[in-house]
Amino acid sequence: MNPIAKRTVTALTVAAIVVCAVIFAPLTAIIPVVTVLGLLAFAEFAQLLAKRLVPFSGKYMVSLVAGLVILACAFAVIPVIAYDHGNLRLLYVLAIVKISDMGGFAFGVAFGRHKMCPTISPNKSWEGLAGSVFASCVISCCFMSVTHFGLLKSMLMGVAAALIGTGGDLVESKFKRWVGVKDSSTMSFTNGMGGILDMFDSLTFAPAFLYAFL
Repeated sequence: MNPIAKRTVTALTVAAIVVCAVIFAPLTAIIPVVTVLGLLAFAEFAQLLAKRLVPFSGKYMVSLVAGLVILACAFAVIPVIAYDHGNLRLLYVLAIVKISDMGGFAFGVAFGRHKMCPTISPNKSWEGLAGSVFASCVISCCFMSVTHFGLLKSMLMGVAAALIGTGGDLVESKFKRWVGVKDSSTMSFTNGMGGILDMFDSLTFAPAFLYAFL
Protein backbone atom coordinates (compact mmCIF):
# COMPACT_ATOMS: atom_id res chain seq x y z
CA MET A 1 0.00 0.00 0.00
CA ASN A 2 1.45 3.39 -0.98
CA PRO A 3 2.02 5.98 1.78
CA ILE A 4 -0.91 8.25 0.80
CA ALA A 5 -3.36 5.33 0.72
CA LYS A 6 -2.00 4.04 4.03
CA ARG A 7 -2.40 7.42 5.68
CA THR A 8 -5.91 7.79 4.27
CA VAL A 9 -7.02 4.39 5.56
CA THR A 10 -5.37 5.09 8.91
CA ALA A 11 -7.05 8.50 9.18
CA LEU A 12 -10.50 7.09 8.40
CA THR A 13 -10.03 4.21 10.85
CA VAL A 14 -8.81 6.50 13.60
CA ALA A 15 -11.65 8.94 12.87
CA ALA A 16 -14.26 6.17 13.20
CA ILE A 17 -12.74 5.00 16.48
CA VAL A 18 -12.54 8.54 17.83
CA VAL A 19 -16.17 9.32 16.91
CA CYS A 20 -17.44 6.18 18.66
CA ALA A 21 -15.18 6.73 21.65
CA VAL A 22 -16.11 10.39 22.09
CA ILE A 23 -19.84 9.69 21.82
CA PHE A 24 -19.98 6.69 24.12
CA ALA A 25 -16.90 6.79 26.37
CA PRO A 26 -17.29 8.02 29.96
CA LEU A 27 -14.92 10.68 31.23
CA THR A 28 -13.08 8.03 33.26
CA ALA A 29 -12.09 6.40 29.96
CA ILE A 30 -11.31 9.61 28.06
CA ILE A 31 -8.79 10.87 30.61
CA PRO A 32 -6.38 7.87 30.51
CA VAL A 33 -6.56 7.63 26.71
CA VAL A 34 -5.76 11.33 26.30
CA THR A 35 -2.98 11.01 28.89
CA VAL A 36 -1.34 8.15 26.99
CA LEU A 37 -1.58 10.02 23.68
CA GLY A 38 -0.12 13.12 25.30
CA LEU A 39 2.81 11.16 26.72
CA LEU A 40 3.46 9.56 23.32
CA ALA A 41 3.40 12.98 21.66
CA PHE A 42 5.84 14.32 24.26
CA ALA A 43 8.17 11.33 23.80
CA GLU A 44 8.11 11.93 20.05
CA PHE A 45 8.83 15.63 20.57
CA ALA A 46 11.78 14.84 22.87
CA GLN A 47 13.31 12.43 20.35
CA LEU A 48 12.93 14.90 17.49
CA LEU A 49 14.40 17.70 19.59
CA ALA A 50 17.48 15.56 20.20
CA LYS A 51 18.16 15.62 16.46
CA ARG A 52 18.84 19.36 16.66
CA LEU A 53 20.04 20.03 20.20
CA VAL A 54 22.47 18.14 22.42
CA PRO A 55 20.35 16.03 24.82
CA PHE A 56 20.25 17.36 28.38
CA SER A 57 22.05 20.57 27.44
CA GLY A 58 20.62 23.85 28.71
CA LYS A 59 18.88 24.71 25.44
CA TYR A 60 17.52 21.20 25.14
CA MET A 61 16.03 21.21 28.63
CA VAL A 62 14.44 24.65 28.20
CA SER A 63 12.94 23.60 24.86
CA LEU A 64 11.80 20.32 26.38
CA VAL A 65 9.96 22.07 29.21
CA ALA A 66 8.36 24.50 26.76
CA GLY A 67 7.18 21.59 24.61
CA LEU A 68 5.87 19.78 27.69
CA VAL A 69 3.82 22.80 28.77
CA ILE A 70 2.33 23.31 25.30
CA LEU A 71 1.45 19.64 24.81
CA ALA A 72 0.10 19.28 28.35
CA CYS A 73 -2.23 22.24 27.83
CA ALA A 74 -3.26 20.98 24.40
CA PHE A 75 -4.22 17.50 25.57
CA ALA A 76 -5.56 18.47 29.00
CA VAL A 77 -8.32 20.67 27.58
CA ILE A 78 -9.90 17.72 25.73
CA PRO A 79 -11.32 15.93 28.81
CA VAL A 80 -12.15 19.34 30.33
CA ILE A 81 -14.46 20.05 27.37
CA ALA A 82 -16.15 16.67 27.87
CA TYR A 83 -16.54 17.30 31.60
CA ASP A 84 -17.92 20.84 31.27
CA HIS A 85 -19.96 20.54 28.07
CA GLY A 86 -20.53 16.84 27.37
CA ASN A 87 -19.22 14.33 24.85
CA LEU A 88 -21.18 15.65 21.89
CA ARG A 89 -19.71 19.13 22.22
CA LEU A 90 -16.25 17.57 22.48
CA LEU A 91 -17.02 15.71 19.27
CA TYR A 92 -18.07 19.04 17.76
CA VAL A 93 -14.75 20.70 18.61
CA LEU A 94 -12.71 17.78 17.28
CA ALA A 95 -14.84 17.55 14.15
CA ILE A 96 -14.65 21.20 13.08
CA VAL A 97 -10.87 21.18 13.52
CA LYS A 98 -10.02 17.85 11.87
CA ILE A 99 -12.55 18.13 9.05
CA SER A 100 -11.08 21.52 8.24
CA ASP A 101 -7.83 19.57 7.66
CA MET A 102 -9.60 17.35 5.17
CA GLY A 103 -11.20 20.30 3.40
CA GLY A 104 -7.84 22.02 3.16
CA PHE A 105 -6.19 18.92 1.73
CA ALA A 106 -8.97 18.36 -0.83
CA PHE A 107 -9.09 21.98 -2.00
CA GLY A 108 -5.31 22.20 -2.01
CA VAL A 109 -4.97 19.16 -4.26
CA ALA A 110 -7.79 20.24 -6.57
CA PHE A 111 -7.24 23.99 -6.78
CA GLY A 112 -3.99 24.85 -4.99
CA ARG A 113 -2.04 27.35 -7.09
CA HIS A 114 -0.92 30.06 -4.69
CA LYS A 115 1.52 28.93 -2.00
CA MET A 116 0.83 30.21 1.49
CA CYS A 117 4.07 29.43 3.36
CA PRO A 118 6.41 27.70 0.88
CA THR A 119 9.43 27.83 3.20
CA ILE A 120 7.53 26.17 6.06
CA SER A 121 4.95 23.93 4.38
CA PRO A 122 5.29 23.80 0.57
CA ASN A 123 1.98 22.00 0.11
CA LYS A 124 -0.07 24.64 1.93
CA SER A 125 -1.96 26.99 -0.38
CA TRP A 126 -4.41 29.84 0.04
CA GLU A 127 -6.97 27.76 -1.87
CA GLY A 128 -6.43 25.00 0.66
CA LEU A 129 -7.01 27.43 3.52
CA ALA A 130 -10.27 28.51 1.87
CA GLY A 131 -11.25 24.83 1.71
CA SER A 132 -10.42 24.44 5.40
CA VAL A 133 -12.66 27.35 6.33
CA PHE A 134 -15.47 26.12 4.09
CA ALA A 135 -15.41 22.55 5.44
CA SER A 136 -15.19 23.68 9.05
CA CYS A 137 -18.09 26.12 8.66
CA VAL A 138 -20.28 23.46 7.03
CA ILE A 139 -19.62 20.97 9.83
CA SER A 140 -20.10 23.65 12.49
CA CYS A 141 -23.54 24.43 11.06
CA CYS A 142 -24.38 20.71 10.99
CA PHE A 143 -23.88 20.65 14.79
CA MET A 144 -26.25 23.55 15.51
CA SER A 145 -28.78 21.21 17.13
CA VAL A 146 -26.02 20.07 19.52
CA THR A 147 -24.37 23.42 20.24
CA HIS A 148 -27.55 25.54 20.11
CA PHE A 149 -25.48 28.27 18.47
CA GLY A 150 -27.01 30.63 15.95
CA LEU A 151 -25.83 30.68 12.36
CA LEU A 152 -23.40 33.57 12.90
CA LYS A 153 -21.68 32.01 15.91
CA SER A 154 -21.52 28.63 14.17
CA MET A 155 -19.83 30.26 11.18
CA LEU A 156 -17.41 32.17 13.40
CA MET A 157 -16.52 28.98 15.27
CA GLY A 158 -15.86 27.29 11.95
CA VAL A 159 -13.59 30.09 10.75
CA ALA A 160 -11.72 30.16 14.07
CA ALA A 161 -11.25 26.38 14.08
CA ALA A 162 -9.83 26.41 10.55
CA LEU A 163 -7.47 29.34 11.10
CA ILE A 164 -6.15 28.24 14.49
CA GLY A 165 -5.94 24.61 13.37
CA THR A 166 -3.90 25.68 10.35
CA GLY A 167 -1.70 27.72 12.68
CA GLY A 168 -0.99 24.65 14.79
CA ASP A 169 -0.19 22.69 11.65
CA LEU A 170 2.29 25.36 10.52
CA VAL A 171 3.97 25.49 13.93
CA GLU A 172 4.53 21.73 13.82
CA SER A 173 5.75 21.95 10.20
CA LYS A 174 8.22 24.65 11.20
CA PHE A 175 9.46 22.46 14.06
CA LYS A 176 9.93 19.49 11.72
CA ARG A 177 11.88 21.61 9.24
CA TRP A 178 14.01 22.93 12.09
CA VAL A 179 14.95 19.42 13.24
CA GLY A 180 15.30 18.23 9.64
CA VAL A 181 12.55 15.61 9.26
CA LYS A 182 9.57 15.26 6.92
CA ASP A 183 7.56 12.92 9.15
CA SER A 184 7.30 13.31 12.93
CA SER A 185 7.13 9.54 13.47
CA THR A 186 9.88 8.23 15.74
CA MET A 187 8.17 5.03 16.90
CA SER A 188 7.90 1.86 14.84
CA PHE A 189 4.13 1.50 15.20
CA THR A 190 3.52 4.90 13.58
CA ASN A 191 5.99 4.53 10.71
CA GLY A 192 4.40 5.11 7.32
CA MET A 193 1.24 6.71 8.69
CA GLY A 194 2.59 9.87 10.27
CA GLY A 195 3.63 10.48 13.83
CA ILE A 196 1.54 11.40 16.85
CA LEU A 197 2.48 15.07 16.42
CA ASP A 198 1.41 14.91 12.76
CA MET A 199 -1.97 13.51 13.78
CA PHE A 200 -2.63 16.14 16.46
CA ASP A 201 -0.86 19.22 15.10
CA SER A 202 -4.05 21.11 14.25
CA LEU A 203 -5.39 20.36 17.75
CA THR A 204 -2.43 21.97 19.51
CA PHE A 205 -4.10 25.35 20.08
CA ALA A 206 -7.64 25.15 18.68
CA PRO A 207 -9.47 23.22 21.46
CA ALA A 208 -8.33 25.64 24.18
CA PHE A 209 -9.41 28.64 22.11
CA LEU A 210 -12.76 27.11 21.12
CA TYR A 211 -13.42 26.01 24.71
CA ALA A 212 -13.51 29.68 25.71
CA PHE A 213 -16.47 30.22 23.34
CA LEU A 214 -18.52 27.13 24.18
